[in-house]
Amino acid sequence: MSRLSIDGVSKVFGATRALERIDLEIEDNDFLCILGPSGCGKSTLLRIVAGLEVPSTGRVLLDGQAVERPGPDRGMVFQSYTLFPWLTVRQNVLFGTRSTPRKTDELLMRVGLKGFENHYPKQLSGGMQQRTALARALANDPKILLLDEPFGALDNQTRALMQELLLGIWEADRKTVLFVTHDIDEAIFMASRVAVMSARPGQLKTIVPIDLQHPRHYTMKTTPQFSAYKATLTEEIRIEAMKTLEMV
Repeated sequence: MSRLSIDGVSKVFGATRALERIDLEIEDNDFLCILGPSGCGKSTLLRIVAGLEVPSTGRVLLDGQAVERPGPDRGMVFQSYTLFPWLTVRQNVLFGTRSTPRKTDELLMRVGLKGFENHYPKQLSGGMQQRTALARALANDPKILLLDEPFGALDNQTRALMQELLLGIWEADRKTVLFVTHDIDEAIFMASRVAVMSARPGQLKTIVPIDLQHPRHYTMKTTPQFSAYKATLTEEIRIEAMKTLEMV
């Protein structure tokens, strides 16, 4: 049985059909990145898996159990810095989780925030705020980690460092990860598989396995193998992006 099964999932918002029958199996320890043009329903699909949206048709199963609402078995990281400004870093990570102060401090050390436990979000950089959000998502030891453009608001240098940080955590813990991004380089560098979605209504167009060795170092972004993956995915995304322009 797959860890996560997305079975015939569609989503309609009023007169807009956002998703059209998505069928996808995600195995334990998989790192799946979802790519697609703007408006194709990537984030909607992730929110359905998180239990934040209800599918119009189909269902989502996590370890054979239907997903009907949010739960601690799914850790979510959003693009925006969803931290409580009146709570410290440690308090933000502890909020709503089953974590202990000791485990929280261990998580903060892993994400490079040792010494910032008692700082407030306004005292942190964007990258540090997103590290806090990542630690909070991990605090319940979820079965699957869901990330919606988590590094999209960061500068290029910080984004690259966050990619390496998250990949290092995945390589160590072997979490199952579902990661939405617009960035082709990011998808190739992070993923074990890249799922490409079509223009709206979003459908699963193709899945590209990424056969790059681990641990991954940023220098592999300049290798011929990486470039070949990039050429393939760029063409796939370009075709769908052109369709999106034709809809306007």
